[in-house]
Amino acid sequence: MRTRLTDLAEQAGVSTATVSRVLNGKPGVAGETRQAVLAALDVLGYERPSALRARPAGLIGLVVPELSNPVFPAFAQAIESQLASRGYTPLLCTQSPGGTTEDEYVETLIDHAVDGIVFVSGKHADTRASTERYQRLRGRGLPIVLINGYAAGIDAPFVSPDDAASVELSVRHLVTLGHRRIGMAIGPDRFVPAKRKIEAFGAQLVRHGLAATEQEAREHVALTLYTLEGGQAAAGELFDSGHTAVVCGSDLMALGAVRAAHSRGLSVPDDVSVVGYDDSPLVAFTDPPLTTVRQPVADMAHAAVSALLTEIHGERAPRSELLFTPELVVRGSTGAAPAAPRS
Repeated sequence: MRTRLTDLAEQAGVSTATVSRVLNGKPGVAGETRQAVLAALDVLGYERPSALRARPAGLIGLVVPELSNPVFPAFAQAIESQLASRGYTPLLCTQSPGGTTEDEYVETLIDHAVDGIVFVSGKHADTRASTERYQRLRGRGLPIVLINGYAAGIDAPFVSPDDAASVELSVRHLVTLGHRRIGMAIGPDRFVPAKRKIEAFGAQLVRHGLAATEQEAREHVALTLYTLEGGQAAAGELFDSGHTAVVCGSDLMALGAVRAAHSRGLSVPDDVSVVGYDDSPLVAFTDPPLTTVRQPVADMAHAAVSALLTEIHGERAPRSELLFTPELVVRGSTGAAPAAPRS
């Protein structure tokens, strides 16, 4: 027991006395501290004492896109942690091309009598998709929260990063480094986050004197897929047309941009610079370490779960879209513009 208490205390960052109080179910321990001890139990592989196995408060559906993009597992984990700390059990539904659709997952979740659903980058982010599916859920009285995307007319809370701010951070950073030919590799503009980033990119190029009009700025945008291969193809086009820096719509795309540079014999960041988006796990350890804009996943997850539980408990959460400020993380994939312009 002494060894276990010591291990748990070290993992949770608390005293052995605090661990003992949690394990014995004694009062006087803050909720966050208690959760840290429970997480330490799980991480170290210890079985929770039966007294600590609280009866779940209910089931929550969590619908996310495919898990090949590291930011979506990060969202799933952050939301699951927030739900678990409040006694709820998430039912994770992951989509993949040709697999179970969002609507099919929703029907399954309803059959399981979930208390609410969190949608991450779902159909609500697609400007061509009908919002009727969400209106039907609200018509049944089922609480929902929508992350990363906004559609007017849906009676639900929205949680998003500030896409315009993320682009401003990226472009300003590159301009400060002396870049004058800056391109953007982004996913399909039918999706709200991409649409917002493209509009902000055009405004930033005009603001910094890199394009005469926002329409002209569109010539510096390459639309592609949110994949490594998509980023490689789009960035390749931009490098071939003389751009010395590329702002990407995701970290996966940015890694594809680095690959495109290397395949052309270009050095990152000596010849070209690349900025990602998300600050996914492990991008700090790529070659070179990726400069990126950190999406505030933990804060967004906290806000989404809080809004959902407010609705579940019979109160009304704010309907205005909550926008969270991103953070530029400068690493090794960006550097000063080359002295001689590339042709």
